[in-house]
Amino acid sequence: MIFQRALRRELLSTAGAVFTTLFTIVITVMLIKILGQAAGGKVASADVIALIGFTSLGYMPVLLILTGYVSVLWVVTRSYQDSEMVVWFASGVSLLNWIRPVVFFGLPIITLTALLTCFGTPWANRQSAELKQRYEKRDDIAKVAPGKFQESASSDRIFFVESVAGDLGKVQNIFVNTVNNGRSSVIVAKEGAIEIDKNGDKFVVMSKGRRYDGLPTEPDFQMMQFEHYGILMASQTKALAEDKSAKSMTMAELLENQSSSYNQGELLWRVSLPLMGTVLMFLAVPLGFVNPRVGRSANLIIALLLVVVYLNLVNIVQASVVQGRMAFSMAWWPLQAAALVFVALAFAWRINVNSRMHPLVLWSGFKGCFHSKKAEKMASAGQVSGS
Repeated sequence: MIFQRALRRELLSTAGAVFTTLFTIVITVMLIKILGQAAGGKVASADVIALIGFTSLGYMPVLLILTGYVSVLWVVTRSYQDSEMVVWFASGVSLLNWIRPVVFFGLPIITLTALLTCFGTPWANRQSAELKQRYEKRDDIAKVAPGKFQESASSDRIFFVESVAGDLGKVQNIFVNTVNNGRSSVIVAKEGAIEIDKNGDKFVVMSKGRRYDGLPTEPDFQMMQFEHYGILMASQTKALAEDKSAKSMTMAELLENQSSSYNQGELLWRVSLPLMGTVLMFLAVPLGFVNPRVGRSANLIIALLLVVVYLNLVNIVQASVVQGRMAFSMAWWPLQAAALVFVALAFAWRINVNSRMHPLVLWSGFKGCFHSKKAEKMASAGQVSGS
């Protein structure tokens, strides 16, 4: 059919332009952010390009959803603006005939969104986390200059190393002096290295050393030898660690480990994205209506506000699941069902716009009745004054 072929061709061309624009904006913002982190010493300058690629892959599902929604909305709005809708309606084409070409246009986008959400984004999060952890581990060792005493940021610990290995992964002949509650503790070790556990906490693990607690002149002085001894360098909160761990899990791991509320929240987010993309593309068809004499600015603002509200509602439901206030089984479907009902009502609103019971028709009739009564009163008042 000419209508469907023309519509699919226009949707594809519009989607290419919209995706290019959105992707350029996201890449620019991420480039500024990651370059700032590299300048501040938080990430390695050599990893900037890789981090931009992994981060953009994480944002890709949301970009695809916005691309599909804006493309359908733009094409429908342009059809109204150029009075093409009048021609299609006069030819017997209903607004429901837009559903089929929108489905063919949106099916690859939704499929790609689901694949990226379930597989691409977790892989990108894992790779990005590995790059950052590797740099943090190397950076912490590099901060300890050989042959120089260095004080910690909290001023309660002093480090000294004699030499650093060539790969910046190990140090040799370590001296650590820690003061805790007025009590001094000295640790000396032959070698050590930085290790990061599964929770993101960083430790200096020393080997073949001794620990001296207190002063030799005090009665509670203690001395011990050890093969391995770890000192906590930086601690990460449990919530942040579990949240990062959930975002890096594969879909199979999330389905197998649903005991954690963070895993359930991440699973809810991954399920919601493809559903949200489908609902928004269908919603764009009735929302695309504009009056050619008025313009389409107000229509686009309302459509964008609906996207913001929808996305915030999904985030609120996800936060409720993470905080344990809502079960996953009762969280993933009510919002999506309500959105589908809203889409059906929007279609009914636009299709039955000429019905006698439509609110706009009733409002127009009420206004016409009001103006006619007002005109009768003015006419009767003119007749009285003329007599």
